[in-house]
Amino acid sequence: MTTVAWWHCFAGIAGDMALASLVDAGADLDQVVAGLRALTVDGWHVEANRTTKAGLAATQLRVDVGAAETGAERTWAEVAEIIQRAEGLPPRVRHRSHQVFAGLAAAEGRVHGVAPGDVHFHEVGSVDAIIDVVGTCLALELLGVGSVYSSPVALGTGMARSRHGQLPIPAPAVLELLSGAPVYGSEHRLELTTPTGAALLAGLAESFGPLPPLRPTATGYGAGTADLVGAPNVLQVVVGELGPSLAGEHQDLVVLETNLDDVTGEVLAHTVATLLGAGALDAWLVPMVAKKGRPGHVLNVLCEPATVADLARALAAETGTLGVRQHLVQRWAAHRHSVEVDVGGLVVRVKVGPYRFKAEHDDCARAAGQLGLTVSEVARRAEEAARRPSAPIE
Repeated sequence: MTTVAWWHCFAGIAGDMALASLVDAGADLDQVVAGLRALTVDGWHVEANRTTKAGLAATQLRVDVGAAETGAERTWAEVAEIIQRAEGLPPRVRHRSHQVFAGLAAAEGRVHGVAPGDVHFHEVGSVDAIIDVVGTCLALELLGVGSVYSSPVALGTGMARSRHGQLPIPAPAVLELLSGAPVYGSEHRLELTTPTGAALLAGLAESFGPLPPLRPTATGYGAGTADLVGAPNVLQVVVGELGPSLAGEHQDLVVLETNLDDVTGEVLAHTVATLLGAGALDAWLVPMVAKKGRPGHVLNVLCEPATVADLARALAAETGTLGVRQHLVQRWAAHRHSVEVDVGGLVVRVKVGPYRFKAEHDDCARAAGQLGLTVSEVARRAEEAARRPSAPIE
């Protein structure tokens, strides 16, 4: 079983809300605080209280810091050193925390036009932000969470004060961090999603979308500071288990499709190959009967959201189509890896999944021509060799 956590960001996300939601879901705050003591920062205290937001019970966290931390500023290198020197932290907690702040440094660097190593964290470099990030990673570890997912993220509007003066909401760093993720605006005139919250999503969330199919084991609600009109200002987390049939990498993808009734088979085959070479995850043709009884095909292209524009242009250029449709899909891809085996002195790659070994056809075809064997025979030998890597087939 794989334990996962899904954040429902209908009221945005902030660092304290993320940690509070996990504590509300069952992560022991005393154990989180004990783990945080490994950090080489002093003068802080974490307090949890029960509260209600629009009638919904939730946990609210407050991190008190000393007067010396007011207006504190740290470089990315200083924050990284604090994390790396915390020898008592579990390796995955250290890695996740480093990943969150590294993404934040890259985003801040792009916003301000400086190299990530030269970024100076202001609010997000203070002790309370470090506690929020590392504490959230510790809480995930205590709950045994292996993968994190998120809903689309709500953003506020208006203007907010910062060290640099008035900045728009959503903050520039938030938009940089959530580039490529599904977000949507709201009429709430406050910062629903903070840079720290966005950095947690950018560093931890494997994908964005609806609640994945799982067996829920715990639910938590982390309260924000402000009160919203008509909605609870909370971050919901659902912790649950993906069974063997559900486990795998959850991805939000796009399917492009177009109807073609005036393109030759040779052009269709070339187009499919071109799209695969340009980054499509898959491409296929479905026969159909078009208008006026003409035979035709529906060309489908499965791709990541970031590649939609390029692949749509390639599809139109190759086929001359006048229109391309798109729709969002979700995919749970089983974990797989590739191994190389020896067949008659030639290397053949074999894809290894949880239920099947599959030799790469191109490698098998190349080897078959050189060895005087059929493609199916080469594939059989390669797959047997992959199952018994200590005894490769000759």
